[in-house]
Amino acid sequence: MTVPSVLRISVARPRKVNWNGNEVATGIFKTEVSGPVRVGRLNLDGDEQADLTVHGGADKAVYAYPVEHYAYWQAEGEGALDWGSFGENLTTEGFDENSLCIGDRLAIGSAVFAVTQPRMPCFKLGIRLGDPGMVRRFYKSGKWGYYLSVLQEGEIESGDRILHQGGDGRGVTLADVARCFLEADLDGPLLTRVLKSNLAAQMKGHLEYQVSRRQG
Repeated sequence: MTVPSVLRISVARPRKVNWNGNEVATGIFKTEVSGPVRVGRLNLDGDEQADLTVHGGADKAVYAYPVEHYAYWQAEGEGALDWGSFGENLTTEGFDENSLCIGDRLAIGSAVFAVTQPRMPCFKLGIRLGDPGMVRRFYKSGKWGYYLSVLQEGEIESGDRILHQGGDGRGVTLADVARCFLEADLDGPLLTRVLKSNLAAQMKGHLEYQVSRRQG
């Protein structure tokens, strides 16, 4: 049985890159760090987000991506990607979108986190992987990874176990949230449960907008 754990910790400061003739600031090019890493309320030590209107903030302090998805992307023709290629801070093992719920509390090292929402990809993922079409493919896959808020600051390190400390009892998985975006004919009860969950406010607002467009 797999013991949930952190396989790699990655951080980056924003840097400017040229994309389609424009200069773009991005913090998606993460590099691995070793040893203990300090966890603050808004990010890991050494990590920053370039555009705080869509990235970062308390609900998106840390981004985690399941290592299990790397095999899927390799089969999809992406080749042998290095961990951290999706811009994640934590490459994790043992939890994915089907096994984690909005509001779940996860203890890693001396820090405690809460699952807030899945990751909605932006064009910078295409920059990172050199493929503009990857943004749409990533979105349609539902393999989005998950954002964490920081409930208790502390230190974490690669190899630390991830301890599940319970949730809010609503049982809304990250996969349930993704289904609400991906399935146009989604059943009403699930949509209602997701909108009544502790899903991060920004993503809840995005979902409400999507639903209004479908109904309009």
